[in-house]
Amino acid sequence: MGRPARDPGTDPAAHARVLTGVFDAVLSGDEHGPAPRPVVSASWQRSLAAHVDPEHRTPPVVYAEDELAAVRDAHPLAEVLPLLRGTLASIADEAMHVMLVTDAAGNVLWRDGAAKLLVRADGVGLFPGTNWSEAAIGTNAMGTTLAVDAPVQIHSAEHLVRTYHSWTCVAAPVHDPDTGAILGAVDVSGPLHTVHPALVQLVAATAQLAEHHLRVKLAIADERLRMENMGHLTRLGPAAGALVTRSGRLLAGQPYGWWPERVALPPAQDRLVLDNGAEVVVEPLADGWLLRSPARPVRLAPAPPTLTLRFLGDGLPRARLDDRPLPLTLRPAEVLTALAVHPDGLTGEQLALLLYGDRGNQTTVRGEVHRLRQLIGADLLMTRPYRLAATVDSDVLAVRRALTDGRVADALAASPGLLLPRSEAPLVRGLREELAGGLRRAVLDTGDVDLLHRLAGSGVGADDLAVHDRLLELLPAGDARRGAVLAHRDRLLAG
Repeated sequence: MGRPARDPGTDPAAHARVLTGVFDAVLSGDEHGPAPRPVVSASWQRSLAAHVDPEHRTPPVVYAEDELAAVRDAHPLAEVLPLLRGTLASIADEAMHVMLVTDAAGNVLWRDGAAKLLVRADGVGLFPGTNWSEAAIGTNAMGTTLAVDAPVQIHSAEHLVRTYHSWTCVAAPVHDPDTGAILGAVDVSGPLHTVHPALVQLVAATAQLAEHHLRVKLAIADERLRMENMGHLTRLGPAAGALVTRSGRLLAGQPYGWWPERVALPPAQDRLVLDNGAEVVVEPLADGWLLRSPARPVRLAPAPPTLTLRFLGDGLPRARLDDRPLPLTLRPAEVLTALAVHPDGLTGEQLALLLYGDRGNQTTVRGEVHRLRQLIGADLLMTRPYRLAATVDSDVLAVRRALTDGRVADALAASPGLLLPRSEAPLVRGLREELAGGLRRAVLDTGDVDLLHRLAGSGVGADDLAVHDRLLELLPAGDARRGAVLAHRDRLLAG
């Protein structure tokens, strides 16, 4: 086979004509003609070995329309679908693209895009429920990115099936942060004239954002599991023990360095032999496992309830006690904020000062605490000093930790908006300024265009003129996001 064909400049139509010549030469058996790119050549070989017919092929339908809802709800990428839509769907609609999201097998689960193009996509099988693996439909961005585990662009006649030679597509894989396995792919497809050189970077960056979001969710779950169950390890004394996730990933272990980073947990067994030959007992926890030496039986104490606080965002405080939602107004949310950021407790005088300033008094505080104890339970709000006896999962604390650790993307993902924006309590005002200002500085200091774009679209940065000015400085001239950012900046200036 001859040398790989060159891309003739940036003209998609001219490039497509070159690729058609490559396609015809290879399929006719011309060993001296131009060759496709290595990634395409390898994909063609895999596809032909799977008996894909380049002339007569449509993707198989694996899910009927009435089956899709259940499949989507059960898939991990449902968690990041709003992020994918917010980043890619609007761009796809404006630029005559279709955004598609698949599972790890290449089955299309979600689709968004320009209405006129969706009709055209239906005609070639680009709709939810179809399978776009290489074995099913040959070389295409979705199937090939899953096969090579890397971002891929497939243009025109690089598709093995001739039906798709008038299309160009870009896809990138999304991985499970727990196991590293591929969860699926995100893809942007469209007619030939819509190809853009920055599309590969945009789709790859969006896939990474989705992985960051899943990683933040996993880190929160890990921290909750550790906090709720570290007492089990403590009660083992010097004996060997470990906390592991449901998937077998080590979260904490003693003695240090004795446990592997991941344990293969056999189903329905209460004993396990480690790689070092040691036998351990497997005890079930609410969201994971306790592994311990069989020589020392352990009586597992009930885990304390989890109080989930979500006070960043649209101004509506939300809280749950385990799975039970708690109806909250602003004042109890302010009290919970103070207790969450002071886990060692506060006196009545300290709490009054934090909530009311110099005009505060302990009698008012006692009334607020009494009403809050009736809501969450007297056993979970202790007195002398006032403190929470539950495991606290707070978005405020999550953002604080991420900023302290330098995990800017995680901090931004956990911060959809300002802290209780209607509150005038001194503590809340200070925390609001601390979190918003710290997040703003951290994102600006990175100079990361994608992080800046997310900040500008969030409740923290939506009205920040400096953030939009900086974003416009960094966005490339041809970036599809530039028009919307410029329009919003103009509205800020006009207001």
